Amino acid sequence: MDEIENFSENIHEQSNEHAHHILQEGKEKWVLFVALSTAVIAVLAAITGLLAGQHADEAMLAQIRSSDQWAFYQAKGIKSEVLTSTNKLLISFGKQPAPEDLAKAKEYKKDQADIMEKAKDFQKESDAHVAEHSVFARGVTLFQISIAIGAISIIVKRKLLWVVSMGFAFIGIFFLLQGVLF
Repeated sequence: MDEIENFSENIHEQSNEHAHHILQEGKEKWVLFVALSTAVIAVLAAITGLLAGQHADEAMLAQIRSSDQWAFYQAKGIKSEVLTSTNKLLISFGKQPAPEDLAKAKEYKKDQADIMEKAKDFQKESDAHVAEHSVFARGVTLFQISIAIGAISIIVKRKLLWVVSMGFAFIGIFFLLQGVLF
């Protein structure tokens, strides 16, 4: 992500320098609007990138919690199986297993069901954050494209490219709003 941000910052700086040069000559005032809109789009890209990163981090944390719960689930299963095997051995030797061991094995099985629910909940949370991250990442990508096309419009002096650039920016705004509102 850092490479993309540096790339857009460089393009933004170059387009502003080029726009400043053109404005000093007193020609093509539309270039000022390109420079200003590019600055606003760069801010929106930064905000969207921050939100995308936050959701990626949260997804990873929830996935780690889910993995921890599955490890805990397996540990309870192993304990239950050890107790069950020990009880079977005792019975095969003609001895009676301890009643607390039988109760403990049942408790482990019940604990496993609770742990499984927690693990699934954390997985759902992780999946939701990944989906949010994807929405914001699309927005960042469209803002980056918009900035690049805006810079190109100044260099080749084509207003139509600036309009195209703004189209990409509006689609990026759509993804930003989709991620924030929904």
